[in-house]
Amino acid sequence: MAEPLVIAHRGASGYLPEHTLAAKALAHGQGADYLEQDVVLSADDVPIVLHDIHLDGTTNVAERFPDRARADGHWYAIDFTLAELRTLAVGERLGRDGAPVFPGRFPADRRLFQLPTLAEEIAFIDGLNGSSGRVAGLYIELKGDHFHRKEGKDLPAAVLQVLEDAGYHEADSPVFLQSFEPATLKRLAGEFRSPLPRIQLIAENAWGGVPDVDYETLTSDAGLAAIARYAAGIGPWLGQLYQGSDDAGEPRITDLAARAQAAGLLVHPYTFRSDALPPGIDSFDALLALFVDRLGVDGLFTDFPDKARHFLESKP
Repeated sequence: MAEPLVIAHRGASGYLPEHTLAAKALAHGQGADYLEQDVVLSADDVPIVLHDIHLDGTTNVAERFPDRARADGHWYAIDFTLAELRTLAVGERLGRDGAPVFPGRFPADRRLFQLPTLAEEIAFIDGLNGSSGRVAGLYIELKGDHFHRKEGKDLPAAVLQVLEDAGYHEADSPVFLQSFEPATLKRLAGEFRSPLPRIQLIAENAWGGVPDVDYETLTSDAGLAAIARYAAGIGPWLGQLYQGSDDAGEPRITDLAARAQAAGLLVHPYTFRSDALPPGIDSFDALLALFVDRLGVDGLFTDFPDKARHFLESKP
């Protein structure tokens, strides 16, 4: 079996603020096979690398543009031009209470970074690939496509144009395209005829992120067979594969990974964090061993690509 891919989740985000070029550079140096980009659009249709459709979690937008929030209290990237987004300072993720989501990571009061465009990030990674002689690929999520459609924006078309302009549009380009929305992936396969491999992300229905998508149905045998017709793999939440330990301390694992692989799908679960271990797991290496050695996953989304790479390289 091939060694699983190390996918840097928003970069080396355990060490530097997510989706900054610094976090991508560190992840590249730490040996990640792929670097993740979550992508949204600006008001002037520029693809921006940002995890959320809104800006308040990682930028100083509330200070810079105090009167530009929508009625729900969020500042949306789609309401700002690229020129306006360039004025924002980016730092560690904060919760709605203003406290760091992951205390102990990069100091939350040091907003030293900026939002990159997708084109800028690709050029940056190309540069790192060239200077290092080691290719790290792109792992792009089209974020909130249903939201963009309601706003009159075509996120997939904009992303694919950037990829074509950068020469990342052939079947052998080191790119995955991912989405929580089956309709988005089907459109990439059908209307756009993109040869790039697609990954169906799997959420929990209770999260309520995407309307009219039943993830329980998607993870049934019939659902997985349907996914295999438009995607190369699935990206499940790790809690959908491991569900704690039983009374004897044995891990309770599901058959989702095995059934997906039997359907011909890759399995790239998220998110592996050494500072947020799931219940019943006492070390990051134990978590990785469970998913790599017992579940046999094909890739790992991790905030700590160096630790994942060290684990894999230390295996006999």
